[in-house]
Amino acid sequence: MLIRNARIVTRDEVFTGVVRIEDGKIHDVERGTTSAREAEDWDGDFLLPGLIELHTDNLEKHLVPRPGVEWNTDAAFVIHDAQVAAAGITTVFDALAIGTRANAGIRGRDLQTKCARALTRFHEKNLLRAEHFLHLRCEIATADVVEVFDSLCKHPLLRLASVMDHTPGQRQWHDREQWRRFQERNGKLTDEHVTTALAELADEQERYADAHRREIVARCKTLGVPVASHDDTLVEHVAQAAAEGIVLAEFPTTRIAAETAREYRISTIMGAPNIVRGGSHSGNVSALELAKADLLDILSSDYVPSSLLTAVFDLVAKAGWTLPRAMATVSAEPARTAGLHDRGAIAPGLRADFVRVTMLDTLPVPRATYREGARIV
Repeated sequence: MLIRNARIVTRDEVFTGVVRIEDGKIHDVERGTTSAREAEDWDGDFLLPGLIELHTDNLEKHLVPRPGVEWNTDAAFVIHDAQVAAAGITTVFDALAIGTRANAGIRGRDLQTKCARALTRFHEKNLLRAEHFLHLRCEIATADVVEVFDSLCKHPLLRLASVMDHTPGQRQWHDREQWRRFQERNGKLTDEHVTTALAELADEQERYADAHRREIVARCKTLGVPVASHDDTLVEHVAQAAAEGIVLAEFPTTRIAAETAREYRISTIMGAPNIVRGGSHSGNVSALELAKADLLDILSSDYVPSSLLTAVFDLVAKAGWTLPRAMATVSAEPARTAGLHDRGAIAPGLRADFVRVTMLDTLPVPRATYREGARIV
């Protein structure tokens, strides 16, 4: 495959040039043009590295499209995969939350097992457009999280785990009223119900959180699986993560937590929807604030796959970043953090994972997505 007249975004610069693809890899990247008849003219559209997503809850929306409605697992994977590929994502870590807890998202053990099996089956038959890996999100303040982790930790596609604690009163839900409003998105709760739920969740945290965090981190060290912390809020949270050898701080909720992560050389990942919306839906620190303070390393689409590419161009327009620097948050940096050294940039020798993007005013519109040189959308 030979592409000409493309605005190529490399690690360091943007220029109009030619890219040659051979055997699924990038062979040449050159400025200027070519007269070769076989060259495909991209009419000045951007040629961007394929996006790499380390944390997405998008699968959950298709597994349970409405409260109480559980969808066919295989069918959910198919549409999730198509959606991320259409958003320009060529490598995706599917976040599977484990640890059974009521009123805390999808945490049922049967569904978790079915998801893991579905991912294996689709991977073995090469039926997915993007390349999928498994990210186990471990809700440490639950009774069965270690048991479920042990049942899934030998999955061949496991590449990342995170330790999280969504107990109201700290971290993401430091404001219990915000937690209540989030729980009430599908119907009002009585004061008695809320009081009972808060007491039960606090009891579970006291009984399980510390011990299960230690066990999960120790298991991941033995397995060689990198670990992320989640919703760090205090200096102490980040210091604990650093002592545990954690490499990634997912969605720090305060600036001081992000600053401390930088001091410990822990990469920070923030939600692209936070950038696009101009703030956190939970009332936590603005991702744009962190970007302007040079405290942002990686972006995650979290719950909106299309937000990843939009947020890249918002970083340019709203934070004053260069396009190569902004693109690195969704390509080179997540690749480096996850140990995927064969992708993440438009450079000779790397995998030919790339996206054709045109602009509609200020909105980037993906026109085609390629994985290892083959068009997948």
